Amino acid sequence: MPPSSARLRKGATAAALAGTLFVPLAAGTAPAALPAAPASDTPGPSASGPDVRALTPGVARRVDAAVRRVMRETGTPGVSVGIWTPGQPGYVRSFGVADKSTGRRMARGMYTRIGSETKTFTVTALLQLVDRGKVGLDDPIGRYVDGVPNGDRMTLRQLAGMRSGLFNYSEDDAFFKALTSDPRRPFTPQQLLAYSFKHPVLFRPGEKFSYSNTNLILLGLVVEQRSGSHLGEYIQRHILDPAGMKHTLFPHGNEFPAPHPQGYTDQTADGRTADAAGWDPSWGWAAGAMISTLDDLRIWAPTVATGRLPDGRRMVGAATQKQRLVTPATPIPGAGYGLGIFDVQGWIGHNGSLPGYESLTIYLPSTRTTLVIVLNTDIDHGKDEPSTLFGRAVTRIVSPRHVFDLPAEPAAR
Repeated sequence: MPPSSARLRKGATAAALAGTLFVPLAAGTAPAALPAAPASDTPGPSASGPDVRALTPGVARRVDAAVRRVMRETGTPGVSVGIWTPGQPGYVRSFGVADKSTGRRMARGMYTRIGSETKTFTVTALLQLVDRGKVGLDDPIGRYVDGVPNGDRMTLRQLAGMRSGLFNYSEDDAFFKALTSDPRRPFTPQQLLAYSFKHPVLFRPGEKFSYSNTNLILLGLVVEQRSGSHLGEYIQRHILDPAGMKHTLFPHGNEFPAPHPQGYTDQTADGRTADAAGWDPSWGWAAGAMISTLDDLRIWAPTVATGRLPDGRRMVGAATQKQRLVTPATPIPGAGYGLGIFDVQGWIGHNGSLPGYESLTIYLPSTRTTLVIVLNTDIDHGKDEPSTLFGRAVTRIVSPRHVFDLPAEPAAR
């Protein structure tokens, strides 16, 4: 595919839903490395099967083989996968390399850019302000931000639910040229909105679903205005610290804690593959700038899906969380989208994609199973994002009644 702004609809940039700690595996957290065995990841009869299969050594070998197969098919340099269900052995594996030039191995203890998973944090911050009476979900955005097309009729709920009708700034050709001509340049939220607002609105607010990063830039500004804090500071103090997520951050610029994998992308001016580890993610801001780790995302999956912190306290009020999890249908079969969160065949969460990196953090409430996948490329395989292909392959094995499948194309339209 030739380079174009349309590619940046993914992740923070996101596909339609759109790293880890430097520590050894804890005893009992994951089985010892197992040799791959040739095995199909196509599910057998599942109508009466369990929601999640036990992670026996045989199932772990099938997951190993499926991950390696997707790596070969997609050309993914490195990937880490974590699967956890209470009462079962965990599965944590890293495959491939973090750096193609040195051969440095991918490892669980690496930080990674999480792209559009940032949206789940921004919307959580908004919902906390709803609980505090600082904003209302049905307030018009024009009450807080001037100059928004249809701003007097467009609500915060519609923005969080991707039903605003605003043009996605990351699909603007001038934006793409500005980003790829100097990937280390910073962008302000106001600059990002300007790329969007020069385009006509796509439809009346609330009329239908259309994934747009512009929505989250506006919500980030609302959080800042009504909290009196910078967005990253609010998220740190009110979300990350209470959740015990010590290795997740909202960067100020292109800082990237070590250790981290190099990230490989073809979202460049000439379409050639480049290492994007040093690129400035400020162009994703409230829609996609954050950094996290496999283990921190393990904490976040049930936290965002249930609205409860690991210690059982509520992070978001029960009534507000209930509204968040109303997930009307999208153009993607089997996928609904609520307030900054997807429901894909029963899996609750979000994916993320930023040049060089993709991630998937999802939670299956029926069994309290968490699945986290992080990888160091965002180069599509056909029309599919690698993170979706890994998610599909793994869930076909471990949860054949709930197969994660999120094609990239329909939700970006």
